Amino acid sequence: MNEKLSFIGIIPARYASTRFPGKPLAMLGGMTMIQRVYTQVSKVLDRVVVATDDDRILAAVEAFGGKAVMTSTEHRSGTDRCQEAYMKNGGHEDVIINIQGDEPFIQPDQLQAIMACFDDAGTDIATLVRPFDPSRPYSELENPNSPKVVLDSKMRARYFSRSVIPFVRGKEREQWPALTQYYTHVGMYAYRAQVLAEITRLPQSPLELAESLEQLRWLENGYTIQAGITTTATIGIDTPEDLQRAEQYLRQIQ
Repeated sequence: MNEKLSFIGIIPARYASTRFPGKPLAMLGGMTMIQRVYTQVSKVLDRVVVATDDDRILAAVEAFGGKAVMTSTEHRSGTDRCQEAYMKNGGHEDVIINIQGDEPFIQPDQLQAIMACFDDAGTDIATLVRPFDPSRPYSELENPNSPKVVLDSKMRARYFSRSVIPFVRGKEREQWPALTQYYTHVGMYAYRAQVLAEITRLPQSPLELAESLEQLRWLENGYTIQAGITTTATIGIDTPEDLQRAEQYLRQIQ
């Protein structure tokens, strides 16, 4: 891993959510969601900050001894919120890692995998992908809420899609996972500081608008997205029902 680069973890956390209002402050195993994420990230990174737009989240983070900054309510994405938080926190680190605030089971090896992508000086942006297990039901691969990614021989992302890519010609769809390796996208990103400043100024692109995937804007504008591999399954919390499943999972692993 590149010891010369400095890293900061930023956790965007909004209070408003269509499917789960107040999600960062939801309790999971006696601890708020945002504290669980912060604690996991702090196992790897010395510099961690929550980027929020709500006083309640700010107060909750400061109450457990974490660092948080207030950011605009107008941001279109977590990427934009990361840029503001990075600048408000001093803007000194070389690489910013954008960590989902609803991934309470994020693992240290996942953070280390994304950091290792910057051993290559040509990496502008890094993200994580998970090899799809062909023994899993094909319906899981087909789920449009789980984006797929095609990689080149150097593990650089060539395209992301909500559709199943690549297409396997002449075979039944259920056979596809046994015939070629599919990768699903894990929504964690890391950016060199200058790249983050640049991509947050870009207008939305045609492919991004078509698929509703902001990383396509970066590819369309020529940025290199390096992929790190993770085989660790995490549980993202999008709904109260997801939280119930996470509670069950937590009891299993404790």
